[in-house]
Amino acid sequence: MSFVPFSKKQLKVLNWWTPASPERKYDAIICDGAVRSGKTLCMSVSFVAWAMYSFCAGSFAICGKTIRSVKRNVIEPLLPILRDLGFDIKDRLSSNIFEVSVNGRKNTFYLFGGKDEGSGALIQGMTLCGVLLDEVALMPRSFAEQALARCSVDNSKMWFNCNPEYPQHWFCTEWIKKVREKNVFYLHFTMDDNPSLSERVKNRYKSLYSGTFYDRFVLGKWAATEGLVYPFMSDEKMLYDVPDRCEEYAVSCDYGTVNPSSFGLWGKSGGVWYRLKEYYYDSRQHGFSRTDEEHYSGLCELVGDREIKLITVDPSAASFIEVIKRHGRFNVVPAENRVLDGIRKTSGALKDGSIRICKTCKDCIREFGLYRFDDVGRDIPRKENDHSMDDIRYFVTTILSATDEEVFVFTMDRN
Repeated sequence: MSFVPFSKKQLKVLNWWTPASPERKYDAIICDGAVRSGKTLCMSVSFVAWAMYSFCAGSFAICGKTIRSVKRNVIEPLLPILRDLGFDIKDRLSSNIFEVSVNGRKNTFYLFGGKDEGSGALIQGMTLCGVLLDEVALMPRSFAEQALARCSVDNSKMWFNCNPEYPQHWFCTEWIKKVREKNVFYLHFTMDDNPSLSERVKNRYKSLYSGTFYDRFVLGKWAATEGLVYPFMSDEKMLYDVPDRCEEYAVSCDYGTVNPSSFGLWGKSGGVWYRLKEYYYDSRQHGFSRTDEEHYSGLCELVGDREIKLITVDPSAASFIEVIKRHGRFNVVPAENRVLDGIRKTSGALKDGSIRICKTCKDCIREFGLYRFDDVGRDIPRKENDHSMDDIRYFVTTILSATDEEVFVFTMDRN
């Protein structure tokens, strides 16, 4: 492990609650801004340090979009650092709990996922001394407000961390724009606030995004979506010839009855996945719908005699998934279907060359030129010209499934 000094903004996060800090008067802290800007770990360590300094025998909540994401993004990097700092950790993560002890004090930290409107019931009824909401902009408002309502102990504080979304998002309108009214200490982060990032890495992230996603994830702005979802795909340089040889193959499927069905055949060559060719059937254009078995025949014709690693299918297409399973030829899994997160990942994969679209995929290329965000002030792509777009997104989120992790290391006196 390497040690790097903290930026001024990270040090503010670590110290804002201490007795000597002028910011100790605030009831909450919000850190928003660019990806990889150094927000998450310094905030989570500060949260635990504040809890251990301020309370004994208290209960605290650390919340993410899902239990899996909060464990991966917050807990896994956090616990080893706490141990290095001299905190005693009793790990019961299988039950989504861990206990921290130091200098005769012990507190309990509970982990929660706020993935949908029903998640608030999980935290309802608790009494908390503090809550940390990581990726709060990805949580439903009902869950976040239920978690905040649990902070009824004197001197409790609320901690928020997120990347920006659209300007009309509930967290922007109710918290970012009301920091004075709500007595919140607000810090906006850029990549320059993370001293562990080299200029090369920062430039790589800048190259991954364009348009609205560049504004949000690189500049850290609460920016509205508009226009084409993938505007850079209008450049002919983004289209490729079919490679001569592939080491493995996969298929992604967006299934429709009245709406078009789009299946993409992918081949991996030289570490890059190419969308080699496609099956695209529009019942409106042909005048009649195809059955599940007829679509399966189209799938087999698309694949030919190739050995397929995996097929991922629109999770709502249960009957078609069952047909594929019944024939027993292919391994098939329902696709991950979080739309905006999938669009962001697909944009990054196209920009960094992890996936490439071949010139043979005519319907896919046509949809790239038509797939647009809806002009309603929210992140909603129009439900038209999106069938190849959906199957590509399913491939990226379910088969490509590449993730990056961020790690920070620091020292602190144990006195």
